[in-house]
Amino acid sequence: MARTSSRETVEAQIRPVPRFGVFMGAGAVLGVIVSAVLTLFGSYEPSQAVGVTYPPGQVFGFTLLWTVPIGLALGGVVALILERSARKHARIVRVEHEKISHDD
Repeated sequence: MARTSSRETVEAQIRPVPRFGVFMGAGAVLGVIVSAVLTLFGSYEPSQAVGVTYPPGQVFGFTLLWTVPIGLALGGVVALILERSARKHARIVRVEHEKISHDD
């Protein structure tokens, strides 16, 4: 079994990148909190046109339909802004690339 290896030195760019999922998840959680606050401080008087009063659980669900996607989008935008600013802190390093192959 013969073993051959080759080495070369290449340059690579290293930069810190935010995790988009974490920021979008935080935005979704913020959307749920905003929805809860809106539901907590909302008024539950019957509407004049129809005379229907919506229960707090239904109001919470309706507001979730708006606040969670907005929170996801805002979290993504914050992650994009941080990713763009991270390009300024990029470093170039030398990396040794080694290839080892086994011949059977």
